Amino acid sequence: MLSINNLKKTYSTGDEALKGVSLEISGNEQVAIIGPSGAGKSTLVQCINRLTEPTEGDVYLGDRELTKLNKSELRKARRRIGMIFQEYNLIDRLTVMENTLSGRLGYVSTWDAFRRNFPEEDIKYAYETLDLVGMEEFADDRADELSGGQRQRVGIARALLQRPDILLADEPTSSLDPETSRIVMELLGDIAERENIPILINIHEVHLAEEHVDRIIGLTKGEVVFDGPVEELDEESKDVIYRGEQIPDDAADMAHSQATVGSDVTDDMTERTDA
Repeated sequence: MLSINNLKKTYSTGDEALKGVSLEISGNEQVAIIGPSGAGKSTLVQCINRLTEPTEGDVYLGDRELTKLNKSELRKARRRIGMIFQEYNLIDRLTVMENTLSGRLGYVSTWDAFRRNFPEEDIKYAYETLDLVGMEEFADDRADELSGGQRQRVGIARALLQRPDILLADEPTSSLDPETSRIVMELLGDIAERENIPILINIHEVHLAEEHVDRIIGLTKGEVVFDGPVEELDEESKDVIYRGEQIPDDAADMAHSQATVGSDVTDDMTERTDA
């Protein structure tokens, strides 16, 4: 389903965030990317859907090469890629239902989106999805009235409304308490099995990865140093992943991407509701 070949990212400062990463993900695999700060984890996830532009290499989703698409083609291709953000990327003044339905913006006209005129099938699926993530009773509440865990569940529901072929999650638990983090990871695992799609999760909490995913990818200084089933991640493997001098953190690129780019879905909803 997802194939990454020799992916590289060099910033204008000369820092190499990714140094030829190659991997494949398919079926309903639940895959976690772990590694020290500055290893390139967020850069890798964001290069897949080109929220960050890679310097070299290829990314294929199915038989479509995402790295060669123009802006219009990329917007269409992103409908197949559900994205879950660390900071949720919800629109606070909109309701839970409106934020969830924004996952369908790529499938309706600008006029229908402005009027929030979605097909009955989409509305029904939105209620079903909110029920799946335990948020149906909050459908009419504003997003800014929710807790962090609730906001993340709405972000997951929005991504599912795209009916994606793959889910990408960029640090979905970093702003949550331990119990809520566990619930979110369990929810992502249930979704992978229910929807029969793979999930790629960038995560700092190694213990959560060990408890909730099938496969671990260890990234160090922009290179894959471990790739295998979770049961093979022993202490020696962790030493290889986390030892040595850390390269500069890529947090600045994350902040820039979220502040200036964000997801197409969220940007579209913001533009169409500002009028």
